[in-house]
Amino acid sequence: MQVLTQQQYDAFWRDGWLMAPDAVTAEELAGLRVQLDAWIDESRGHETPWGETGHGFPRFDLEAGHNAAAPRLRRVNNPAEIAASYEQASFGSAMAGMVADLIGPAVKYHHGKINSKLAQTASRVGLHQDFSYTPHTNDDLVTALLLLDDMTAENGPLTVAPGSHRGPQLSLWQDDRFSGEIAEAERARLEPTMRPLTGPAGTVCLMHTSLLHGSEPNRSNHRRALFISVYSAADAFMLAPSPLPNRFEGRMVAGQPARVARLTKDQVELPSLAHSGSFFNLSGQGTN
Repeated sequence: MQVLTQQQYDAFWRDGWLMAPDAVTAEELAGLRVQLDAWIDESRGHETPWGETGHGFPRFDLEAGHNAAAPRLRRVNNPAEIAASYEQASFGSAMAGMVADLIGPAVKYHHGKINSKLAQTASRVGLHQDFSYTPHTNDDLVTALLLLDDMTAENGPLTVAPGSHRGPQLSLWQDDRFSGEIAEAERARLEPTMRPLTGPAGTVCLMHTSLLHGSEPNRSNHRRALFISVYSAADAFMLAPSPLPNRFEGRMVAGQPARVARLTKDQVELPSLAHSGSFFNLSGQGTN
């Protein structure tokens, strides 16, 4: 059953993103928020990143300055592996159906994470394209960013460069070092076009993998958490290992697996292999 309207479908492919309301039910959203609150409370008992993923990365990542009185849990890696509420949102919610409308009929799961900017925290995300972290044989990939909190102009909202998904892959390598963000000259060129995206909790930002985007620190007194799930067309195959491998990788969300890879690009720049569970350790991402 189609979830998106034709107007929404056309807007996504024109702009490179779509803000779609009611991506999960009120009950699903409440369950996701309760679980995140529990993890934040659990973080008070830890001084360093903790938890096992089965791939050598910690499950839970902490921002500098974290302590029991002022917890700074900024990422949960692949929460669907450890919480039924997040597995349901990844595979059985309206959000998953929206992705299938965009890049289906056959769609598979890649990875997921929670990025949480707590009140008055300094983590930022430099401008980048997700495709540069997760290169595939084609770019029919969608990043679904589910708003667990209201995203406002004050709490470090996602900012996007409209139409940039139709442009080239911009390098995230600076002076032979994988920085995780585009060069300063490119950022300055794009800055006048950047648009902040806002919306209420329960909305999903469906974002093309080649759309340039980033976000500034949360300078407000309100948390801004996103549950981020990455999906690909069944005939898109990875050209580099997943930055967050998980047991659901490759699981079909809709349709049947592909036996033939579809290739659409002559050249694809590859990322540096991760040595930790947090991309915030890259020079272009992290804390100001």
